[in-house]
This record gives sequence, C-alpha cells and structure tokens, in this order.
Amino acid sequence: MEGHQDRVPWDQVGHCPALKRLVPVGFKEEAWSLLVLSGPLFLFQVLNFMIYVVSSVFCGHLGTVELASVTLSVAFVNVCGVSVGSGLSSACDTLMSQSFGSPNKKHVGVILQRGVLVLMLCCFPCWALFLNTQHILLLFQQDPDVSRLSQEYVLVFIPALPVIFLYGLLAKYLQNQGIIWPQVLSSLVGNCVNGLANYILVSVLSLGVRGSAYANTLAQFMQTVFLLLHIVLKKLHLETWAGWSRQCLQDWGPFFSLAVPSMLMMCVEWWAYEIGSFLMGLLSVLDLSAQAIIYEVSTVIYMIPMGLSMAICVRVGTALGAADTAQAKRSAVSGVLCTVGTSLVVGVLLSLLKSHLGHIFTNNEEVVALVDQALPIYVIFQLFEALCCVCSGVLRGTGKQAFGAIVNTFTYYVVALPLGIVLAFVVRMRIMGLWLGMLACGILGTAAFMVYTARMDWKLVADEWLQAAPLELL
Repeated sequence: MEGHQDRVPWDQVGHCPALKRLVPVGFKEEAWSLLVLSGPLFLFQVLNFMIYVVSSVFCGHLGTVELASVTLSVAFVNVCGVSVGSGLSSACDTLMSQSFGSPNKKHVGVILQRGVLVLMLCCFPCWALFLNTQHILLLFQQDPDVSRLSQEYVLVFIPALPVIFLYGLLAKYLQNQGIIWPQVLSSLVGNCVNGLANYILVSVLSLGVRGSAYANTLAQFMQTVFLLLHIVLKKLHLETWAGWSRQCLQDWGPFFSLAVPSMLMMCVEWWAYEIGSFLMGLLSVLDLSAQAIIYEVSTVIYMIPMGLSMAICVRVGTALGAADTAQAKRSAVSGVLCTVGTSLVVGVLLSLLKSHLGHIFTNNEEVVALVDQALPIYVIFQLFEALCCVCSGVLRGTGKQAFGAIVNTFTYYVVALPLGIVLAFVVRMRIMGLWLGMLACGILGTAAFMVYTARMDWKLVADEWLQAAPLELL
C-alpha cells in the first residue's frame, strides 16, 4: 500500500480529517481525466440505446401488438444474445487496458483477434435460441400474436448479432487506448441510418415489424463499417496492431477465466431487471406500465456511472500494466468520489421532478401514482447501484471479475428477487415491494464491493498480472 503520501496534505483540505483520509493527491487532475473519458462514453451508451428506442417509436404507431412485439423482441435479443457477448467481451477490458500500459502495445491487437474468434463462436448458441424465439415466448405464456411477430423480428435480426459483437470489440479496442470519439461518431451514423430506414420501411413501404428489424440490422452494419473504416483510414491501429497472428489461438484459458466471470457479473444483473419486469406483468398492466417507466429512466441514468466505470477500468488497467500501483489506486478512489457526487446530483434532480416524471410517459393517473410511490425508493437505490457499477469497473481493471460475479449472483438472486417477490405478492406492496428488494440488494452489493476494494493490495494485484502476463509483454 502507498501510505500517507497518497493523501491530500492538511493545508489543502483544511481541518477535516475525513477529507484527509479520503481524497487522494492529484484528485482534481484525476477526476478531470475520468470525466473527459466518461463523458463521451456516456454519450456513446445513450446513442446505442436510442437505436432501439427509435424502433419502438415507429412500431408504436402501428398498434399495441406491434409495439409489444418490438419491445419483447429487443428484450429477447438482449437477454439471449447481446448480454452474453457483452459479458464475454468484458475480458478485453482487463487484458487490453493492462497490455496497453505494458511495453508491448502490439499485444492489444492479439487480444482483439482472440476476442473476435471467441465471440463469433458464441453466436451459434445464441442463434439457436433466436430460431426458437416463438416457442420460448409461448412457453412463458406470452400472447400468440406478439410471439409470432417477435419471431419475425428476431429472425431478420440474426445477421446483426456478429456485427454487434464486432462493434463492441472495436469500441473496447479504442476505449482501452483512451480513444472515444470515433465510437460516438459511428453511433451517430447508426442512429441516422436507423431513423431514415425506419421511416422508409415502416412508414412509407408499410413493412411493419419486419421493416423495423431490417432498419435496425442495417444500422448495426453501417455503424460497424464506419468505425472499422475510421480506424483504418485514420491509422488508429498502427500502435497496437501487427497483423493477424497465431498467438490469437493461444492462451484461451486465461481469456475464459476472465470472460466467464465477466459474463456472469453482467448477465445476472441484466437478467434480474428483466425478471422484475416479468413479475410486475403478473400483478397487473398498471404495475407493468409503472415498472416500464422506471426501468426506462433507470436505464438512461445507469449510463452515467457506466461511463465512469469504463473510464476507471481503462485508467486502472493501464496503470497496472505500467506497474504504477499508486496511479491505479488514485484512479479507483477518485472514481468512487466522482460517482458519489454525480449520483447525489441525479437524486436531487429526480426528487425535484417527482411529480412530473410519470406524466412525461403517460396520462394514466393510476400509473403515475404507482411511479410516484416507487420513485423515492429508486432515488436512494440509484446511489448504491452507481457505486456497485463503478466498483465493477475497478474489478474489471484489476481482473477480479470472479468476486463481482459471486456478489451479484448472491445479492440479486438470493436477496433482491426473493425479497421483492415476498413484498410485492405476499405483503401486497406491488411495485414498491420489488424496488425495496432491489434497494436491499444495492446496499449489500455496495458494502461488499467497497470493503473488497478498500482492502485491495494493489502491489499484489500488479505482481499477479506480471506473473500471468505473456512473456512477449515483459
């Protein structure tokens, strides 16, 4: 550990012992570096999310069945495809950032190649689920017409899955080198193509749900091609790419030792929210509508700490790759402090908008009343959720995803969902019960992550990476 030299001197923090213990030296500079990275990353996340929102908007004008079909299709694709690939590719966050901080930056390209091979193989089991979308949805008692249209959407979307995986890998390839804006530009291209294609295929040619699926697929292809061409034409790959190498066929064991826990850490959380929405649908349409509103709001708000989490992962991993444990620790602590600040601001804004938020989405006063009841719980929950998210970035940067997977599995499936089910169905607290269960999960998860991070031996983490690193990096 680095001791008192990593803390701000007394003359810089006045006479507050708490600040002296918490604020690291160089906090202002580090916070600025994190915000410069996380700002574009937040924008990148929002633009990716907007592609699916636009599809829902166009299909929403076709009818309730079409809107439900697109919403269910997107959820199915995310749960059975995108979440799995995103989780597996998170191993690249650890390996790429640490390799970029090492003397041999060319190894970043080898990791990209390995990730491409792994995720292309991952497409096959995902496609098997996609081909059986209708049967799976009917098994879960979904409406037959909605299930049929969802199958049409997902079948059209099948070619887009490997493209989404490749796009995610290219984005990680750049962001772990501190390059962010090309991803934002490519997402803008994707959104423009998606909006125009939806208008032509859905509104003009009247192709319905199938047309929206074609538009989404085209958008995914175009933004990926744009990003790939941008990398090549701007020569962003020269420092980290030495051409295809047989090394990408080696060291799959260490890759999967990070990829599988990364996938579990992400998927168990992602799936828990989808299960929560399904449970609210069992209560009533009103509860499901209220849950949908809070879920949409929480998705956008979650992108703020997610951007910080990605930035922290890059900063921590790069510092560890350069054996700079003081910088790695500084990035982690600064990131947590920034998250507390941004989450408090978000909480205040949500509290001020409490009486208006529900009306933005619906005119149904019963739904608005349910949103108003659950929102104060979510305001508290989002602080703990943000801290968990940022600590997950520290875990990815240090290669400790296994701990995150264990904590998330326990807190969501042993605490949050069972407690939420009891409170919602037995105690009859409805949507408030579900979010109280989530709040308990957030508090426990934050406590576990914060204690683990605070007790982390950064020198030991750096030594572990040096021992596990391929010889060509040393």
